[in-house]
Amino acid sequence: MTHRLLATVALAALLCTPGMGLAQDAPDAPVPAAGAGATTPLRSFDPGYFDRFAPRTALDMVRQIPGFSIAEGEDRRGLGQGGSNVLINGERFSGKSNDVISELGRIGASNVIRIELIDGATLNLPGLTGQVVNIVSKVDSLTGQFRWSPRVRFRRTDPQFLDGEVSISGKAGKIAYTLSLSNDSFRNGNAGIERVLDANGAVTDRRYEELYVDGDRPRIAAGVKYQGDGGQVGNLNLSYERGWTEIREDSDGEVVRDRDYLETEKEYNYEIGGDFLFPLWGGNLKLIGLRRFEHSPFFTRIFLDFEDRRPREGNSLATVIDETETIARAEYGWKAGKADWQLSVEGAINKLDTRAELNLLDTTGTFQPVPLPGSDAVVEEKRAEIGLSYGRPLSSTLTLQTSLGGEYSQIVQSGVGGLTRSFIRPKGFVSLAWKATPRLDLSLRLQRDVGQLNFFDFVASADLGAENQNSGNPELVPQQSWNIDFQATQNLGALGSINAKAFVNFVEDIVDQVPIGATGEAPGNIASATIWGVSLDSTFKMDVIGWTGVRFDIDYTYRKSSLPDPLTGIRRRISGDTIHEFSAELRYDIPGGDWAMGANYSDFSQADEVRLSQLAEFPIRGGDLGFYIENKNVRGLTVRAGMSNLIGTNEAFRRTFYVGRRDGPVAFVEDRERFFGPVVSLGINGSF
Repeated sequence: MTHRLLATVALAALLCTPGMGLAQDAPDAPVPAAGAGATTPLRSFDPGYFDRFAPRTALDMVRQIPGFSIAEGEDRRGLGQGGSNVLINGERFSGKSNDVISELGRIGASNVIRIELIDGATLNLPGLTGQVVNIVSKVDSLTGQFRWSPRVRFRRTDPQFLDGEVSISGKAGKIAYTLSLSNDSFRNGNAGIERVLDANGAVTDRRYEELYVDGDRPRIAAGVKYQGDGGQVGNLNLSYERGWTEIREDSDGEVVRDRDYLETEKEYNYEIGGDFLFPLWGGNLKLIGLRRFEHSPFFTRIFLDFEDRRPREGNSLATVIDETETIARAEYGWKAGKADWQLSVEGAINKLDTRAELNLLDTTGTFQPVPLPGSDAVVEEKRAEIGLSYGRPLSSTLTLQTSLGGEYSQIVQSGVGGLTRSFIRPKGFVSLAWKATPRLDLSLRLQRDVGQLNFFDFVASADLGAENQNSGNPELVPQQSWNIDFQATQNLGALGSINAKAFVNFVEDIVDQVPIGATGEAPGNIASATIWGVSLDSTFKMDVIGWTGVRFDIDYTYRKSSLPDPLTGIRRRISGDTIHEFSAELRYDIPGGDWAMGANYSDFSQADEVRLSQLAEFPIRGGDLGFYIENKNVRGLTVRAGMSNLIGTNEAFRRTFYVGRRDGPVAFVEDRERFFGPVVSLGINGSF
């Protein structure tokens, strides 16, 4: 109830009329925008605004912008329009897996000239809407950034010592460059009791289980930017990553005496992305290219030993997956009077090549191959799209942006049941941005969207850990939707900012679990679904009421989805869909010194994961409460120490198995509750 009350109070503040005794925002007065088109930002922040936080990077600065949260566009279809709500010197970032958050972490705070908060619909960059941040930065000399983020869980996991990054940025003539070496490291786990119950609720087995999830993802990345004298701008982004993951689960029970589960992945991937813009025929032509590849060998193995000494059981699954994505895009933009036009074309080839080998342990203790029809397959999509966008101010306070286009795609699947199919899909949007008052900005967007298919859904697969199997479904089609989005941003001056969003999506051919044949199941299309939700990003600075140095951030999201269950016909949420997410942080920067302290809390909930023969529930109780203390100048470094999970969040899980399908009698239930204890973290950030 607490987070709902806070969200209600914040929404009420959003509706307040400007000028009701709020302090004026002297440090944030708008200045002309640069690098992002001829538009005036909602607010503009010079580096001095962030001094109290002693930021090391542009990412540290962006995270302190009132009422703003970074949204990435990695899962969008192709490159397309839109993407992340962060621009760097007025440009979109041309990478996908080499994400904009990482890029912001490599821009030193000393290189930031200012940060502009802009309504995306007012830019001559089609597809952006709502709040967008533009980082105006420079590179004059060689600078470097580094961070080290060790973490220790008090229970059953190894320390995480290898998480960190080091990067350098410099300039040579017309070339600016960034090099980085990073590692995303994780050492996670939990432990607790799992009970097995029969259909009448009687306990038939009790197990003590321990889970370990370890991994490292070392990556090397480089970015090069060229700025020509004649308006030419070129960018090249490169990355290579070689990661490993190991998951182990040990279970000691009363009936199944020992269950030994092992899952490993050792992958490598690379990405090459770039763009080049140059003047042409009174406008600008931008050429964009991207190539991604990922090689992922998975191995899963399970052994079962029984209390009654019956023969050991077990199985194993070895899968090798190769994924590629190749994209070429061209955008030609020009100005006609007050209007901005852009014509874009894009071509893409996506490919999935998967091979799997399933084995079953026989009575002699030898693994024997078991057929898994449809698991060896190649799925390829060739896609082309074209779009024409138009934007112009309708008045001094109202801006229109619109786009009309379409795409053609051909999906080819080889292997068992392979098909070749082609689709033509219209797409586009209309967006309005209205500056209702000097401090209240509203935007409305209507969009026809085409979703991205998950090629794994086409291929037969088995999940040994979850004890389920999917048939291949070559009949899948991309989902389409009509999306309506509304956003309101209230600048509260020195008190902070509130950004509220509401959306509703009317989806056709949504992908969820559907029956295949008499007993099989797989991801498939359901005719229609509705998704709606609201979210709130708010910041309140308490200096105006005398609490100097105190800042309070509240973020809240609620989603509701509805579709007809393909088995029962009863409407339910989308399987595994997010229901709510809430986070709050209270930070106190002690005036006149280098010390800061804070506390944060977060929780979330999600819908049941629904299969045709299983129902998985996630009754998580309690959120994540933590605190931290920070010194912003320890021999020139920023050092933060913190502890989280102070109220013992559990990771509960309840899964019901049915005799046949989910509309029949219950076979048995697995009910587990696991804990992982407090987590101690340390963050050390510096510049050189």
